[in-house]
Amino acid sequence: MSAVDVVCAGAAITDILLQPVSREIFDADSYPLDQIKMTIGGDAINESTIISRLGHKVALLSMVGDDAAGMFIQDSCRRESIDASGLKVDPTIDTSINVGLVAADGERTFVTNRNGSLWKTQAADFDLSKLEGARLLSYASIFNNPLVDGTALVGIFAEAKRHGLTICADMIKPRLGETLDDVREALGYLDFFFPNRDEAALLTGCESLDDIADAFLACGVKNVVIKNGRHGCFVKTERQRFEVPAVPGVTAVDTTGAGDNFVGGFITCDPRRQADRRLREVRELDGGHLGPLDRRDDGREGSPSGTRRARTKLRLTRGMA
Repeated sequence: MSAVDVVCAGAAITDILLQPVSREIFDADSYPLDQIKMTIGGDAINESTIISRLGHKVALLSMVGDDAAGMFIQDSCRRESIDASGLKVDPTIDTSINVGLVAADGERTFVTNRNGSLWKTQAADFDLSKLEGARLLSYASIFNNPLVDGTALVGIFAEAKRHGLTICADMIKPRLGETLDDVREALGYLDFFFPNRDEAALLTGCESLDDIADAFLACGVKNVVIKNGRHGCFVKTERQRFEVPAVPGVTAVDTTGAGDNFVGGFITCDPRRQADRRLREVRELDGGHLGPLDRRDDGREGSPSGTRRARTKLRLTRGMA
């Protein structure tokens, strides 16, 4: 495998999305919908897809079964130019399939298979040799693979630091009642952390954005970026704090994968192409560059690839929370 820019480790599953649904679905014998579709899902493969589309080489570390859903994920990796050499195929498990019930306002609830690959993946299933030569590890997401606990995350992140990588992570709500103390040491390795407000409030026990961010900064996180839904995002470091509003006039149709799109856009961002002053202020994060891939190891700015891609990055960074 040639060197990649980003290694995404975590969840890769298949989603079956039903839209739009309401509570009445459980009272009906038959319930016609406008759309039922099958897509790839899971934080790691969603981020990988966006990062690849934005022009960076990305490798996926995850696990699937030797079944139709697993083949669907592998085919998607080939179509999206994602390096899947680190995607483990285990014939003894089923690839996780999530059924997403999407409401009319775009919000969704997932029905998951507790015995699928998502719940069976362990740290040993991630081929950490793929970190060699990469620039950034994105772990997507903390708590999503329940068997990858805080201790396992410390091992993964320590190996990434040994290779000199920038480390980013997202999170979901704890699945097994985990607390902040369970992942405190692991959070101390993070250069960028991307929780959404509800998840972060639940984990920290704090209400205000400042207090939530301070709780993560106290764990050693360098840059806290809180996704705040229709309100945009909130950024805080030891040196500064500010908010970036979402793009106005956008109607949410389906929020599935929105946070993953946000993270993928953020970590590939090139500030030389950004017109918004508040986005440029993020250059002060992490020693002077906006997205973690903005500067190469030799000090040269990341090479842009056209104004269309730059506009896409701006839209993803500001509009997907």
